[in-house]
Amino acid sequence: MGEEYVSDDFTACVRREFPALAHKAYLDTACIGVAPLRAVRAVTDLAQGMQYCPAESGTAMHGRLNELRAQARPLAARLIGAEASDIALTESATHGLKIALESLPLRAGDQVLIPDLEFIQMGVMWQQLKDRGITVRTVPHDEAGRIGVDAVRAELTRDVKVVALSSVQWTNGYRADLAALSELCRRRDIWLVVDAAQHLGALPLNVRRTPVDILVCGGHKWLCSPFGTGFLYLDPAARPRLRRPLAGFFAAEPPARTWGEAFLRPDLTPLQDYEFSEDAYAWETGGTGNYPGAVGLSAALSLLLELRPQRVEAHLRTLTDYLTEGLDRLRLTVVSPRDPRHRSGIITFTTGRPSADAALMGSLLAAGVAVSVRFTSGVGGVRVSCHLYNTLRDLDALLEATEDWQRRPRRNGRPTGHPQPRRSAAAQVVRQRALIDALDDDLMGLITARDGVSRGIRRSRFEGAMSRTDLAREREVVERFHHRLGQNGTRLALELLRMCRGDT
Repeated sequence: MGEEYVSDDFTACVRREFPALAHKAYLDTACIGVAPLRAVRAVTDLAQGMQYCPAESGTAMHGRLNELRAQARPLAARLIGAEASDIALTESATHGLKIALESLPLRAGDQVLIPDLEFIQMGVMWQQLKDRGITVRTVPHDEAGRIGVDAVRAELTRDVKVVALSSVQWTNGYRADLAALSELCRRRDIWLVVDAAQHLGALPLNVRRTPVDILVCGGHKWLCSPFGTGFLYLDPAARPRLRRPLAGFFAAEPPARTWGEAFLRPDLTPLQDYEFSEDAYAWETGGTGNYPGAVGLSAALSLLLELRPQRVEAHLRTLTDYLTEGLDRLRLTVVSPRDPRHRSGIITFTTGRPSADAALMGSLLAAGVAVSVRFTSGVGGVRVSCHLYNTLRDLDALLEATEDWQRRPRRNGRPTGHPQPRRSAAAQVVRQRALIDALDDDLMGLITARDGVSRGIRRSRFEGAMSRTDLAREREVVERFHHRLGQNGTRLALELLRMCRGDT
């Protein structure tokens, strides 16, 4: 059985931020990550604040929301060693890739290379350029499921203008040699477009040391952002050569200090020449943004930066080493690369038959171990995603459930019977108590926020020479709680009113 090995501060921070995973083996981050407590609270606080519009006007509130959204750019920049001016915020990796495709100066006859192991979205989007006369070709993987630099080089012709790939492949977790690919593309004046959705948050990447022209990343996987978010990196040297996409007015420079001030000018008209920044945010949609998603992304990025990408990578290296050794003991075939230079947080293994892989996945899910099965171009199997919140105990749970599946009697090659639940009732209680603790934290935060609003009301009533307490309003509060919760609601409302009366 695995022992804990990471530093106390790392472990304490992770346990605090992911209380619901204390006794849950969630090993499916490559599909969707788990949001940390700080990200959930950031979204909740923003949504609750919108009930009151704390700014003095809607215009001021809109400006404040744009400022909150913009705070995600410098955090994303720090994660990859870029500048905030190089970052555009997107809804997803797909959104970022769409902007990239529309911005690249490609012409009829140009060719694009993508690995044949790519995530389906990569092929779907690039293939839509064929009506512009642009051809997409695939680089074949080798027998070990790798896409090496030599394989890319062998496919290069004078018509290849773009090499587009995921820095970590989604089925087997193969980590590309981006440094070598970057050098190859720059020598040949080829655009390098990188999808880092399966990379960032799990592994470090610095675009100063490993230059890429365009990088896209979704927030809902390894970055652990709770809503549809992501970002797009545009190399400052590449931006002058890119087409600027159609965008709304927030992507343009306001003809005053702010757009709110511009709206006050009587000479403002819809048809006039607008200046656009040279910064990457000019490639954003330029309309009302996904503000809850942005504050959630900012909070999630702050956690990753606090834990430090190098420490997260070391944690994942220990987990994947341990898992690989355990799979070897069970005589299962590890599909993912063993070379540390090409390994990621994804370890994929197979029983040797896709149908059996799917059956094993079902058995693992029934045992409370979340994994996926993924295949592309014949490469894949049971995909295990090890992230910062996982422990060796999670991997023990997976290995034990897999061994139990192997031992079950078979009929026509298929296991019979049902897997036994892995957790005892006591363990289930502990897990559920962790959820209660998280909910209690939220309740205490809401009570504190309610008290703050109540203080503001009392202050306003005092300044307006009104009575300190509005009994009619308090009756409304009690009645609303009683209607939803009965007598318990009445008692709860009275206690809340007592707690929030306080002293002005």
